[in-house]
Amino acid sequence: MRYLWAKLNLLAAVSETLSTNSSQKGIYLMLGAAFFFSLTSAISKWLGSEFHIVQLVFFRNIVGVVFVVSSIWRRPLRQEGGKLGLLIFRGVVGTLSLYMLFYAIQTLGLGRASTYQYTYPIFLALFSWLLIGETLNSGEWIAIFIGFAGILFVFRPDLSISLRDNALGLGNALLTALSYLSIRQLGVVYDTRAIILSFMLSGILLPIVSMLVGTYYPMEHLDFLIGTFRWPENPVQWAGFLALGLTALMGQKMLTQSFTYDKAGRVAAIGYSNILFSVLIGFFMGESYPSVSMLIGMSLIVAGGIMISFAKKKH
Repeated sequence: MRYLWAKLNLLAAVSETLSTNSSQKGIYLMLGAAFFFSLTSAISKWLGSEFHIVQLVFFRNIVGVVFVVSSIWRRPLRQEGGKLGLLIFRGVVGTLSLYMLFYAIQTLGLGRASTYQYTYPIFLALFSWLLIGETLNSGEWIAIFIGFAGILFVFRPDLSISLRDNALGLGNALLTALSYLSIRQLGVVYDTRAIILSFMLSGILLPIVSMLVGTYYPMEHLDFLIGTFRWPENPVQWAGFLALGLTALMGQKMLTQSFTYDKAGRVAAIGYSNILFSVLIGFFMGESYPSVSMLIGMSLIVAGGIMISFAKKKH
């Protein structure tokens, strides 16, 4: 009996250790994802000084689609399907949000653009209530209020930052929220790789259209949407475009894996480290340190997003 009890205690200890290691692995994977996504943003800022943002979107996706297609080739899709219109909508909206993100990085800087991007959980909760009738508990409403208060601190257009640039930065979060809302519906009937592929194919086709229009019908007032193509001139630029796609792919892979190792709320909360990474990398790239108002806004947005992430567990 004593021997059996000792064995049970040993199994319990091993189980607890494995659970802790699994939890830690989820956190480390999300930290890695946040870091790689911030590197993607930094590379886009560097390349954006020489190339238009629509070209950056094109190369960011053309690298990733090779890996997704090869995965489907090895293991064919198994899915019910039937929502092609919504699948196309997810791809188009996701691509347009990427346009706005890369544009915001160029005009607003890494820190502010990243902060706007991570307001998407606040809009996602709001859209879930408005568009598909999800009920929100009191904690989520408080989180939404806190998040919008943070946006007001960050969204302070002055003589140096235009209202338009701030609006486009925030528009990225709005479209990201709509994109993620569609993923909830698509995930039931489509393979995850099919959903990712729809986004990447859209991220190749739409920039081609944008660059064709920009070549023959340039429109300065739509510079976040219409651009031109320019061939990279040296190996360093080619390496930059390759790194742009690979860092985005690594970030996406680690993000997906992280949610399989730990609770969604805790993992999503760690994802906000992307803002810190972006601010630090931006500082080393010559951007100014965030103002007190900006830091307060960042803190409120992160707090609101984390509250929503954990509140979702109660449903």
